[in-house]
Amino acid sequence: VQLQASGGGLVQTGGSLRLSCAASGNIFAINTAGWYRQAPGKQRDMVATITSGGIANYSDSLEGRFTISRYNSKKTVHLQMNNLKPEDTAVYYCNFKFLGMSYWGKGTQVTVSS
Repeated sequence: VQLQASGGGLVQTGGSLRLSCAASGNIFAINTAGWYRQAPGKQRDMVATITSGGIANYSDSLEGRFTISRYNSKKTVHLQMNNLKPEDTAVYYCNFKFLGMSYWGKGTQVTVSS
């Protein structure tokens, strides 16, 4: 399983970004995909997850600014990030979990300037 994340970049406070993750390889149909982020000197935290059935879960800290979505047929998962704040600055990682295994992609940097 390989995960390729894209869409990060530099944006001003209040701006938007859309992250995408493309998965390849053998992915079990029943899985949970998600986005996590890690700021410098901090632990990696869950941002949002979504099951293959479409049930989404978000970090309470997001205040409704982010939306996760997925296209099972294309093995892609996206994270729409609106009203970005400097505290959203981090490396964002895509993740797929199934059959007790957890797969990570290389991160994509998101930097929000004040």
